[in-house]
Amino acid sequence: LRMLQVKLIVTGDDFGYCPRRNQGIVDCFLAGAVSNVSLLVNGSAAADAAKLARRYNIPIGLHANLSEGSPVCEVLKTNSSLLNQHGFFHGKMGFRTALSKGLLNMSEVKQELKAQVELFRELTGHLPPHMDGHQHIHVLPEVRHVFAEVLEEYGIKYTRVPIEPGLHNCDWIPPSLMDFYLGVEEDSFNTVDVFTRHGIRWPDIYIGLSTMGKNMSVSNIWSAIDTAVTELTSKAPAHPPPQSRTVTIELMVHPGYPSVPPVGGCGEGPDDFSQSWERLHELQTLIKPELQSHYKSRNIQLCSFKDL
Repeated sequence: LRMLQVKLIVTGDDFGYCPRRNQGIVDCFLAGAVSNVSLLVNGSAAADAAKLARRYNIPIGLHANLSEGSPVCEVLKTNSSLLNQHGFFHGKMGFRTALSKGLLNMSEVKQELKAQVELFRELTGHLPPHMDGHQHIHVLPEVRHVFAEVLEEYGIKYTRVPIEPGLHNCDWIPPSLMDFYLGVEEDSFNTVDVFTRHGIRWPDIYIGLSTMGKNMSVSNIWSAIDTAVTELTSKAPAHPPPQSRTVTIELMVHPGYPSVPPVGGCGEGPDDFSQSWERLHELQTLIKPELQSHYKSRNIQLCSFKDL
């Protein structure tokens, strides 16, 4: 695999969630540990995040959010199928439940996604080169079609399809979380055709579920990359010669300094994961010099979606 050219996009998700998340992601970018960010436009520190991205020239895309906090579309803030009785989005699992019961209006989903793209453009001065879904809502049934239409309408080329090689062998993931991940994986398999039909692209390999939070370590990132690349190249046909081949990988990460309530979140204050030490653990792991030197020795080049 030494000859293989690997382009690695390390995406810091949830940029804009709170000032401490923003600071952590910027610190990672400046340390060369994150090469791309995904902005929550309904995050309480979204405008600040966009300013930081401009100041430090950080490649930025859109983290579309239909599950946490408040919508950005004015019309949907008061009366919409996307809201629970408290006037906020339904939540990670609540959104999935409402969807499975047929309670979500897809034209409202489309309206909100477009409003988020427009707000992204207003904050950053450009359209997002890539757009994915907070809590993987973009690969869910029905939503995937609307999501693909919005990307095609705006000419947004890239997204994320969270199918992670080697996920099934990760025995450190607790069963309840593994059930959720396997659901995400199944939804992703069913989304591939939809995104392909709409001309949307994504990297060859996705990594991020097995390396989240406390499970992140230098060796765990190495082995996830190695496993994935080995699996991909063993499947690949011999022509063109594998050594001349470029493989693209997206590693999803969530670094930051822990949120301190009431500051942060997307309208309801920060969630537990955001307040936990796990964010800081990711930050500290990602900036380790041995991770950087591993990339160099393996011919792995960090980049963003606009470099593909």
